[in-house]
Amino acid sequence: MSLLRALRYNSQTLCRHVISRSSSSLTDGEVRIKRVLKEKFPQASALKVVDISGGCGAMYEIHIESDEFKGKRTVQQHQLVNQALKDEIKAMHGLRIFTDVPRK
Repeated sequence: MSLLRALRYNSQTLCRHVISRSSSSLTDGEVRIKRVLKEKFPQASALKVVDISGGCGAMYEIHIESDEFKGKRTVQQHQLVNQALKDEIKAMHGLRIFTDVPRK
């Protein structure tokens, strides 16, 4: 099998895994991070936590929308999320954070 063909096959397999996993239950890490963020940001109107490392807990993507971010620059919003997750971050390889203020 050529390298290009192997890469295509592996990316297709990964995509199928992500799609099938999206309809299943949350991982333990996703549940733990979501609980911490709900406690820290009780006014959050939207919160999504996804393990983007294939379920091993090495990397997460977080989308959070909260009035608590109002008047803060994006970097300040991300600092708040990082501070809330300081203990969890120690075990991670990477973290993607997307924050916003709810539009009314």
